[in-house]
Amino acid sequence: MQKKKFKHILLKLSGEALMGKKEFGIDIPTIDYVTSQIYQIYKKNIKISIVVGGGNIFRGSSGHSKGMDRVTADYTGMMATVINSLLLQSSLEKLLVPTRILSAIKMDTVCEPYIKRRAIRHIEKNRVVIFAAGTGNPFFTTDTAAALRASEMKCDVIFKATKVDGIYDSDPIKNKKAKKFKFISYDEVIKKNLKIMDTSSISLARENKIAIIVFSLFEKDSLLNAINGNGNFTLINE
Repeated sequence: MQKKKFKHILLKLSGEALMGKKEFGIDIPTIDYVTSQIYQIYKKNIKISIVVGGGNIFRGSSGHSKGMDRVTADYTGMMATVINSLLLQSSLEKLLVPTRILSAIKMDTVCEPYIKRRAIRHIEKNRVVIFAAGTGNPFFTTDTAAALRASEMKCDVIFKATKVDGIYDSDPIKNKKAKKFKFISYDEVIKKNLKIMDTSSISLARENKIAIIVFSLFEKDSLLNAINGNGNFTLINE
């Protein structure tokens, strides 16, 4: 990828990324490792927005599949993203990175409500902004929330952190011969049903011409390398 200077990125983290090697819950050393990577980018004077999932605590689709009302399950999942956001904020502030959480569901005791102008003002003051509670609506994933907030904040790119170093034509963990895509279009991701992000989020990113970089969070300096156009990743664009 030709090196491009990014002014403002949106980092999409899955809740599972915060589990470390656990099967459930939160691993504080892993969270500190994640925020140390974010700190490297912050020092480069790049504006950073974050959307985090809640699957390490509760996933709405899983609750629904086990008999929960879908709306209730999704709202429970949104609460899980707020817990993860608070943990990320705490870890970032230990590194003296000013951080604000803006939640799509109002809960004034622990975070600010999401207001677009307020979010922009925080970003202008070089604060890291974590967008919690997804879109605030059931039936929408945090991937869609990431594409929505990236569009609203006019981010240059979405960095989608995963367990593997890009997009493959099949699961590289199960299939050692899986083919990796270095570059792929939005339309191909949808047509091939690659499931790296849901269709709504890919379509929204395409509509607003926001590139998506898929990379592994757990390779050394992977976020910094991807920012610099180096390392292992897949670029989704037109």
